Amino acid sequence: MEPSTEVVTARPAPMLAAFIDSYVGYRVPGLAAGLHRGLPSAYMTFIISIGPTIDVVAQTNPQQSPAEYRCVLSGLQASTALIAHQGYQEGVTVGLTPLGSRVLFGVPAAALWDTSVECSEVVGPVGRELWEQLQELDSWPDRFAACDRILTRIAYPDRLVGPELTMAWRTLVGSGGTLAVGPLAEEIGWSRQHLARRFNNEFGLSPKLAARIARFERARRMIQRIPSHVSIAQVAAACGYYDQAHLNRDFAELAGTSPTAWLAAEVPSVQDRERAAG
Repeated sequence: MEPSTEVVTARPAPMLAAFIDSYVGYRVPGLAAGLHRGLPSAYMTFIISIGPTIDVVAQTNPQQSPAEYRCVLSGLQASTALIAHQGYQEGVTVGLTPLGSRVLFGVPAAALWDTSVECSEVVGPVGRELWEQLQELDSWPDRFAACDRILTRIAYPDRLVGPELTMAWRTLVGSGGTLAVGPLAEEIGWSRQHLARRFNNEFGLSPKLAARIARFERARRMIQRIPSHVSIAQVAAACGYYDQAHLNRDFAELAGTSPTAWLAAEVPSVQDRERAAG
């Protein structure tokens, strides 16, 4: 990472902590212009740009046109977006789990599945207010405080996801995608079919796909941090893949490339630092 790069992490206000893991502020200058891959994750995409807009040149859903965003909000996804940059990136990433979609935006995460929007399209003028305030503030603590202040103002704690689905999401993701759906449904007290239907209606994807994405995300983070003497086959085994071929297949389908090609091309990810801090 370049010496001038800044990555600063902070916890959200207590009222937001149940569904926002952290804020991460990033300032990344001095890169060659290029493309960044926005990969599937167990987090929704919620990024407030500072300075240059977020230029999505290929959406996860090919039927959605490319667009530029000041404050981008996306649901969960099972494919890759391509974001162009001109060598400078700055903003705040909000580590939002899909459990917070109803609380902050009044809709289940499923309503935003595989879709990117300007935040103001969902929450109205307050979305633009959030972006404008961060442009006017210079320090990371002040920027994080503005996020706390505005997001707390629009949060409605009585719109929480039900306890069974909350437990299902946290258990599935907390296992790194290694927990089978059957035992999870049994623990909750629902049939597999009922769990799958309710889960999909709330989050936009099946429990099986959510587990696959959680396993992929864990492997991706590990690959980015492993020392040279650790092989990708060892990562695959540690993350619950049958073998390296299965990990390679998930990368091809979810990231659109191989693990080694992704690692060689990708710039340091502020999202990974956010997850590590959590």
